[in-house]
Amino acid sequence: MDVFSLNINDFWTSITGYITDISANPLKLIIFILDVLIVGYIGYKFVKSARNSRVWQLLRGIVLIIIVTILSGIFEFRILNWFLTIFMTYGVIALIVIFQPELRRMLEQLGTNKFTKFFGIGLEKNLETKTKEDIYKVCIAAKELSNSRTGGLIVLERDIQLNDIMDTGVRIDADVSPQLIVNLFVPKTPLHDGAIIISKNKIAAAACILPLSDDKQVIKGLGTRHRAALGISRETDAIAVVISEETGKISIAKDGILIADLKEEALKNILIKNLVIKRFGNDEKKKRINITGLKKNKEK
Repeated sequence: MDVFSLNINDFWTSITGYITDISANPLKLIIFILDVLIVGYIGYKFVKSARNSRVWQLLRGIVLIIIVTILSGIFEFRILNWFLTIFMTYGVIALIVIFQPELRRMLEQLGTNKFTKFFGIGLEKNLETKTKEDIYKVCIAAKELSNSRTGGLIVLERDIQLNDIMDTGVRIDADVSPQLIVNLFVPKTPLHDGAIIISKNKIAAAACILPLSDDKQVIKGLGTRHRAALGISRETDAIAVVISEETGKISIAKDGILIADLKEEALKNILIKNLVIKRFGNDEKKKRINITGLKKNKEK
C-alpha cells in the first residue's frame, strides 16, 4: 500500500472513530458540527482568496492530480499510481516554494489586526467614499500630468494583490493626493521612472517595474508605459492609467484592452464603474447619480 493510500485510509479511520464517539455521546454532536463549520468556512475563504490570485490555475492542476492519483489506485494502474504518489509526496516541498508569498502573508495576518479582515470583520464603513475620493484625486493628477505632458503610469489594485510588483519599487505607504502623484513623476527625480501602485487607499509604492505586453498586433506604435499598462492589466485585474509624455493623452488599460485618448470625466466614470460600483454594488441610486453627473457635464 502506497503512502498516499495509507493517508487516505488513516483519514477515513479517524472519521469513522469520530462518528462512533458521537453515537456513544450525543453531546459531541455539537462539537462535530462546529468542527465541520469551521473547516468548511476556512476552506471557503481559502478558495475565495485563491480565485482572486494568480495561483488559481495551479490549484486546479493540483486538484486534478489528486483526483487522477485516487482513480489510478482504484483501477490499479500501478505504474501511473506510483509515479503520481512520488510526485504528491515530494510535491509538498514544491508547493511551499510556489506559495511562499501567500503563506508568508497569511502568517503575518495572524500576528496583526489584519487577521480580522481575513474573516471580513472590521471593514471600514466609509471605504466606498474613500475610494471615490481617491479616484477623483487620481483624475486630477492625470489631468495635470496631461496638461504638462509629463509621462505617468498609475496602477490601481483591485482584488488580486500586487505585493510582488510593489517589491520591485520603493515602498511609500502615503495617502493619495494629486500633488504627491504629480511630484513622483517629475522628470529626472529618483522615483519618476516606473509605475506607482495604489493599494488599499494608499500610494503603496513608486518606481515599480511592470511586466510588458508582448502582443505584436497591439504594441505597434506604443511606448514602454503603454506596454507595461497592458501587461499588468493582462496578468492581474488591476487597472492602469497612462499619461503619454509625447502627446499628453490619457489612456486606461483594463483586462488587456487599452482605451486611449480619454477626457477627465470619461476617466472618472470608468474608474468609478470598475472600482466602486462593481465592488460595493450597482443599485439604482448609484446609477441615477452617475447618469445625473453625465447629463450635467454634457450641458456644460
